[in-house]
Amino acid sequence: MKRMTQKERERVAEILRRMDEYYSTEYKCYLNYETPWQLLIATMLSAQCTDARVNIVTKDLFVKYPTLKDFAEADLKELEQDIHSTGFYKNKAKNIIACTRKLLEDFDGQVPDTVEELTSLAGVGRKTANVILGNIYHKPSVVVDTHVKRISRKLGFTREEDPEKIEQELMKVLPEDHWILYNIQIITHGRGLCQARNPRCNECFLSDLCKESC
Repeated sequence: MKRMTQKERERVAEILRRMDEYYSTEYKCYLNYETPWQLLIATMLSAQCTDARVNIVTKDLFVKYPTLKDFAEADLKELEQDIHSTGFYKNKAKNIIACTRKLLEDFDGQVPDTVEELTSLAGVGRKTANVILGNIYHKPSVVVDTHVKRISRKLGFTREEDPEKIEQELMKVLPEDHWILYNIQIITHGRGLCQARNPRCNECFLSDLCKESC
């Protein structure tokens, strides 16, 4: 991305100001968890699945498998059935077992706090790693999910399609103190006013600043 002009910086600042005002600046996570490793597993399950569905599944899952060791020693077929409704359950079950085993063997049962270490775990990509960094370790990070990708393009913050390239561009466009907050606010925005199939542009507080307002 080329260097932003003063006018573009002012536009970005106004978008963020309105989002702070409309959605508040409270940090929140839509996935239910009590420990860092529970959030890691819940985020892995959330791939191609709604947070609401994941929360239904993990409510019983974390009771049945209360420790990392329980997941690491889980029967693959049984775990597949336990998480069946989240979709892609065969890969997810295989990755969860491999991931928890590596956490125990290589990280003393602790969820690591760097992108490099997190992405060395089975089934963990940059999106999942950034969820952990932001929510557990409060390190500035940009999580690029479907809402963030779609709405960031609508706002003109990026033209990229690749999530990692979008992440890098957003880190240049947004001030660091808004990286995590932007994720939270945009997910809320995408589920409410700016739904993919039915955007309510006539009600949106960003319509005059949106590059693709309907």
